[in-house]
Amino acid sequence: MNNIDYILKKDDFTKEDLVILLNTNEEDRKKIFEKAAEVKKTYVGNKVYFRGLIEFSNICSKNCYYCGIRAGNNKLVRYFVTEDEVLEAVKYAYNEGYASLVIQSGEQSTKAFTESIYNLLMKINSITDNKMGITLSLGEQSEETYLRWKEAGARRYLLRIETSSRELYSKLHPNDKHHDYDERLNALKLLRKTGYQVGTGVMIGLPFQTVEDLADDLLFFKEFDIDMAGMGPYIEHEDTPLYQYKDQLLPKEERFILSLKMVALLRIMMKDINIAATTAMQTLDKMGREKAIKVGSNVIMPNLTPVKYRENYLLYEDKPCIDEEASECKNCLEARIHIAGDEIGYNEHGDSIHFKNRQ
Repeated sequence: MNNIDYILKKDDFTKEDLVILLNTNEEDRKKIFEKAAEVKKTYVGNKVYFRGLIEFSNICSKNCYYCGIRAGNNKLVRYFVTEDEVLEAVKYAYNEGYASLVIQSGEQSTKAFTESIYNLLMKINSITDNKMGITLSLGEQSEETYLRWKEAGARRYLLRIETSSRELYSKLHPNDKHHDYDERLNALKLLRKTGYQVGTGVMIGLPFQTVEDLADDLLFFKEFDIDMAGMGPYIEHEDTPLYQYKDQLLPKEERFILSLKMVALLRIMMKDINIAATTAMQTLDKMGREKAIKVGSNVIMPNLTPVKYRENYLLYEDKPCIDEEASECKNCLEARIHIAGDEIGYNEHGDSIHFKNRQ
């Protein structure tokens, strides 16, 4: 038995174990992927759940150095999807058997914004008879706002930490009160306190990031006891400050493989959480989302944003599917899921089993 076989038989990985596993060669990483597939089948089954994605607005108060919709990027046309357009997308999702939505936006916390989300949630639940499992990904908010949105029908919340390393976080964000690592952590704690299924995630292959940082990210997920994860490779955007370091990045294939390892290891470590097959995976590999599903992912997000807005919601370059109508996106993802050997959990919320077990 070699060292990899021995580590994979353990119940808990140490940081040193994770560094070894993240550094594995092609032969040994197959063992990780096989173990992750086995764990996925045993603990969450072979269903993949659709979360219809609505990119509600690209207006953002943050100026993160890696993000294409950062406040300082003046090359964008800023937008809000209208209420009528959101409700049309919701009706489509409901009629097609999606039982879940994700409402995502640039980070805003104005009274007008938080009220608009509250009103949308009320209307979504009204037209779907409270049958939609709604995930929000709307950034740092007050405890009062989180509670108000939950009372209006939100069930899950994704707030990506992007890196659990305080030092690396400081290199990715301006040094001001709007980009405070402790505030980010506190927001995650408030989400847990207010009763959401809590998700977070990181970028993989960032400038200045080490394999040790990624091992710490996995341990952070475990320690925080997250219910769901959305993570994927870092992909550069030319209208961001971090773009100047593009020549220091790992080749795209290596970033993709490292991202697959992160998905697989997280599945092994946190057996019953929900893990998304993110769009960024497909950006670096045409079969990226299928491959992520095979090694542990069980959630996928068809884009329901009206096509006219999508080119202005580019968090990174070469984002796929920006010109596909909702029906085309659905058909494409259905095919991808079947290629991966899984089935789609239509008309099911696909809530985190981990969350249910904690309750």
